[in-house]
Amino acid sequence: MWLTSQFRTVWQNAAGNSAVKLGVLALQGDVREHIAALNECGAEAQPVRTASEIRSIDGLILPGGESTTIAKLARSFDLFDLISGRIKDGLPTYGSCAGMILLANTLIDGAKGQETFGGLDVKVRRNAFGRQVDSFETDLNFTGIGSVHAVFIRAPWVETSDPGVEVLASVEIDGTSHPVAVRQNHILATSFHPELTGDNRVHRYFVTELLRGVSTHS
Repeated sequence: MWLTSQFRTVWQNAAGNSAVKLGVLALQGDVREHIAALNECGAEAQPVRTASEIRSIDGLILPGGESTTIAKLARSFDLFDLISGRIKDGLPTYGSCAGMILLANTLIDGAKGQETFGGLDVKVRRNAFGRQVDSFETDLNFTGIGSVHAVFIRAPWVETSDPGVEVLASVEIDGTSHPVAVRQNHILATSFHPELTGDNRVHRYFVTELLRGVSTHS
């Protein structure tokens, strides 16, 4: 089992000897897969879908799914501004696939009137690799982790990014490199779905690197 005592120490002490509360936004998408991945890392995670639950967490996962549907449901349930505000205020947040779209400050080829929570200084191209039939798998070199097997399903990519955004992994297509994993301060985003592979190192990276020093809620 790869879960080391060092990881347990980081997790337990990330906010000073108290358990950190992680939430997976449970409006639509592959929520259970993210919770399972985090639990296998030794982290405590739960689905969140109410304002009180979202206010109580110390880290947030935005799952893969339909970015337009997630945004519309968040707006319908009066959660959109709360989530957006918490992210902008420094809530450690990880978004996979649709989650990357929802974190982008700017969208290319978005649906008409599509909203994002924002926080990540990137332009993201929605469905950049094509439609569902163009889904694929490949191995990537992920900075800080190593070789990662990545699953892309109607995936976006980062078209452009500001200098403060660190590119962690890219895919090369027709001689052009397209970022598919990025980090900016407390925000992590991937175009691909690590929660579907059984390899939880990206989730572990989120917990150990982005949750350091957060203050837990009482």
